[in-house]
Amino acid sequence: MAHSDARRRPGFAVALLASTALCVAPQVALAQQKPAKAEKAKPGKAVPIPLDAPAAAPATAAPAPVVAQQQVKSITIEGAQRLESDTILSYIRMRVGDPYTQASADQVLKDLYATELFAEVQLRNANGDVVIQVKENPVVNRIILEGNKRLKEDKILPEIKLTARQIFTRSKVRADVARIIELYKRQGRFAASVEPKMVMLDQNRVDIVFEIQEGPKSKVRQINIIGNDKFSDSELRGQMVTKQARAFRLFSSGTSYDPDRLAFDQQKLRQFYLTNGYADFRVVSAVAELTPDKRDFIITYVVEEGQRYHLGDVKVDSQLRDFDGEQLAKRLPLRKGDWYDAKLVEDTVDSLTETAGSFGYAFADVRPDFNRNKDDLTMSVTFRIAEAPRVYVERVDVNGNTLTQDKVIRREFRLAEGDAFNSYQIKRSSNRIKSLGYFQEKFEVEQKPGSAQDRIVLEANVEEKPTGQLQLSAGFSSLESFIFQASIQQNNFRGRGQTVGLSGDYSRFSRSVQVSFTEPYLFDRNVSMGVDIYRRDYNSFNFLNTNRNTTYKQATTGFQIRAGVPLTEYMSLIGRYTLNYDDVRLDQATYFLNGKCSILLAGRYLCDAIGKRTSSILGASLVYDTLDNRLRPTKGTTAVVGGDFAGLGGSVKYARITANAARYFPLGKGFVFSLRGEGGAIKPLSKRFDNDGVEIEGARLTDRFFLGEPQIRGFDIRGVGPRVIRKFYSGFDQVTGAGGTVSNDRNSWSDDSVGGRYYYLAHAELEIPLGSGAREMGLRPSIFADAGAVFGVRNPLISATNPTGAGSIGQIVYRDASGNLTDKPTTNGVANTPAQKYDELYLGNSPKPRISVGIGVNWNSPFGPFRINFAKVLSKVDGDDPKTFNFNVGTQF
Repeated sequence: MAHSDARRRPGFAVALLASTALCVAPQVALAQQKPAKAEKAKPGKAVPIPLDAPAAAPATAAPAPVVAQQQVKSITIEGAQRLESDTILSYIRMRVGDPYTQASADQVLKDLYATELFAEVQLRNANGDVVIQVKENPVVNRIILEGNKRLKEDKILPEIKLTARQIFTRSKVRADVARIIELYKRQGRFAASVEPKMVMLDQNRVDIVFEIQEGPKSKVRQINIIGNDKFSDSELRGQMVTKQARAFRLFSSGTSYDPDRLAFDQQKLRQFYLTNGYADFRVVSAVAELTPDKRDFIITYVVEEGQRYHLGDVKVDSQLRDFDGEQLAKRLPLRKGDWYDAKLVEDTVDSLTETAGSFGYAFADVRPDFNRNKDDLTMSVTFRIAEAPRVYVERVDVNGNTLTQDKVIRREFRLAEGDAFNSYQIKRSSNRIKSLGYFQEKFEVEQKPGSAQDRIVLEANVEEKPTGQLQLSAGFSSLESFIFQASIQQNNFRGRGQTVGLSGDYSRFSRSVQVSFTEPYLFDRNVSMGVDIYRRDYNSFNFLNTNRNTTYKQATTGFQIRAGVPLTEYMSLIGRYTLNYDDVRLDQATYFLNGKCSILLAGRYLCDAIGKRTSSILGASLVYDTLDNRLRPTKGTTAVVGGDFAGLGGSVKYARITANAARYFPLGKGFVFSLRGEGGAIKPLSKRFDNDGVEIEGARLTDRFFLGEPQIRGFDIRGVGPRVIRKFYSGFDQVTGAGGTVSNDRNSWSDDSVGGRYYYLAHAELEIPLGSGAREMGLRPSIFADAGAVFGVRNPLISATNPTGAGSIGQIVYRDASGNLTDKPTTNGVANTPAQKYDELYLGNSPKPRISVGIGVNWNSPFGPFRINFAKVLSKVDGDDPKTFNFNVGTQF
């Protein structure tokens, strides 16, 4: 009958199914055509959203019964909640008065489903009265992401289309799923999957839930190379950034698949072959195949090596009047008959361009012309230098500095407005600005054309970084137990380039505090000025049985004023004046007898050291520095020679000279090798005698050189060089002091370093680059070797019975009836009780090098710069105090 429900007709069933392929809900009228896996959404329950629907046949109208043609009398909309009826009618083509046909009814369904506003549409016809029953698509309440750990919400949500208060459609869900998967593919996670679900809420609202299975990063399982005869697969793989996933590359990011890296590796292969003379080399194809489990990739390169070429004639054709082409050609590193090297050709172009720049030709155009002869396999090269005007600096622009004043940056420029352009001076300016440490390391002075052909603009586009440093370090020593050091320093105070610092350390071994200030350009002139004010307390210890006791205290209070002037671009002279007040004391109740220091209780070397003195020191240093970066140098040389004279007033007189130098070598591929050395000597200018009139060491204990951590790794603080050690006995006779066993536990010894007149120290270190992942973490490991010694003091007189200083065995300290310590076995005819028995030895006064090797790691950790060292001592002498492990940590602000 004509009034039958249109949705019952077979033609309507097909059309409806085709339209609902992009619809959210499967509850359409034709239940027998619904996808089998669709699940009816219930309030509060997460239901999977089917993104695929079975294919539908083209919509066709079923044969209509033979009746008189009907006209549409009315069109009524039922079920609409948000949309007005007129709005819905505007989406369809059927109008009142139109003939009602099966085809027009099908078109109504298609039109409404095409809007993606409806979850379900039904159409009924009752003798021309058409009723359209709709169920609107729900409104998205919120978007929920679950399972995303590697990509946070702030990375995913801006990339998807569905948002809160939008109309839900399955096509948008499908697009968002594809987008999320694409984001994970960019992270190398090709096995990632996303299951969309929805939770029905009241008022026709839904929560959309994307359940994400991130999966592991897709690694490169294998790299195959086909067509290579001259070089092995492993040699070619070594040239690539992408690496095969292996256990020893656990921290390398190069094992993850990256399409951009694949293209870069093709360029690396081409560069390698061109560097070795294969000018016809090409990569025929590069294919990356994903394994069925989507966890790994297999990459296959097909290459064509071609023939190897020798260099033919090498010429320079210069249009610049200051350049003689024939003379330049003689100085080029390229020689006829050598294997062709494309990298060397590029370096030659850069060298010629830089040479032209040093003569003021900033825009010199150097181009190599190649003449390939396939008959004799030669490649001739002609470097053509086009004519260009001399260039002058029009102006210098400084951008990006918010804290640092312009003058701090401008005074590091080696060129000023109006100067002739010079490429070497530009490079030097870049290095000086980077060495300030105020800006990010990737900085270069940019060159831009000026207002005229012979004018150039120099731009310093800086990016400031924290210049304050809070340095914390901790360690453990057998003598000191826990050691703590801290310093706070601002290297760009008020943006003026001034340095202000406060440092201190605390341990049972030493305490110190220092305040410093440095102005690098005094009154805006190229003269530096600085001042340090400090207090340093040093305590030495021995043991009485198992109790630790202070032997002597050294307190130094003073200040230093320094000034520096440049002599040349790379050399400067620094002068300084230092005034120190030293006070070395012993506990009189413990170490004094009859008002005098007891050599038996304290030791002769300590009795000689006590007293108060003033040192007035005038010094100067000559500094040579060509480092590319003073903070993290990779190439260049630095050397310092200094001398000090004490005697312009004060009670101490000596002359001291020190020197240190370092050289850094970039070895390529991120390797940096460094050699460093230093040494010093002190000469006393007056003689000293003890209370008995015996001449003793002229250089005072507080003025000598000491060596140990951190100067030489593998040893404790002051752990190298001359020292006096007391080894204590246990189990000796408490009446006569006879017998007993001497302790071999170093922790129970009294160990006092006495320093030396001379010292030397050498370091060799190789910084090893890691993969890009480790570089992003700031890891910089290195291997090192240290060697050094401190020596040359007069042997201290360490006992009354052995004035040679070679050693004193079985010395006894007594306690009298009143409880006082004494060096006499009887007091007033009454026998005293042995309180302490020890062997006192003088060790370590040898120029023999102490050698250690080890590994260290610098890490720019989230809580600051961190350095850890493990060292193995290969050579030492008796008395030295080894230490395997040390670390320090700091932060920046």
